[in-house]
Amino acid sequence: MAFHEVRFPDDISRGARGGPERRTQIVELASGDVERNASWANSRRRYDVAYGIRRADDLAVVVAFFEARNGRLYGFRFKDWADWKSCLPSQTPDTTDQPIGTGDGTTTAFQLVKRYASGSQTWTRTITKPVASTVKVAIDGTEQTSGWSVDTTTGIVSFTTAPAAGAAITAGFEFDVPVRFDTDTLDVTLDIERLGSITSIPLLEIRR
Repeated sequence: MAFHEVRFPDDISRGARGGPERRTQIVELASGDVERNASWANSRRRYDVAYGIRRADDLAVVVAFFEARNGRLYGFRFKDWADWKSCLPSQTPDTTDQPIGTGDGTTTAFQLVKRYASGSQTWTRTITKPVASTVKVAIDGTEQTSGWSVDTTTGIVSFTTAPAAGAAITAGFEFDVPVRFDTDTLDVTLDIERLGSITSIPLLEIRR
């Protein structure tokens, strides 16, 4: 899949609107009862970054970014300021934030994930775009300062030596969302002072 490992400008993404969406089918039966079925196993995120444009210079930056991505053709990284850490927004990522696997003495590769829990229900999100130099890893609660690496394009943590059977592998990290523009057109409006604006600049999360 065509993807550029570059992040959308942070100062503009900070003002964006958006978040997760799900797809649910709701069928009303003749009896008046309702059946609900999840069409998607995982959520997908949508954003509109037009709200982050405050100056004409911001507009120029977005237009240049859009042109460099060829509209919808190339994906890119996006920082979701509402959800960009393995921990709570007020906290700093720690090695024990998220369980990413259990050692079996053979497996050396583990996928970064983030769990969202409420009550007895948990949804696990695959993290494919961790931010370089922010990933921390621990085995049985002990931070590992060497003997492992992370692929920041896939979110896979690889150990030189397979963790022992039963060992709890955890990680802390910052991450981006893989997205693309959800339009091939930027509708720019210029007012009498030659200040520009764009009504909507939609982004859509890329799910593999």
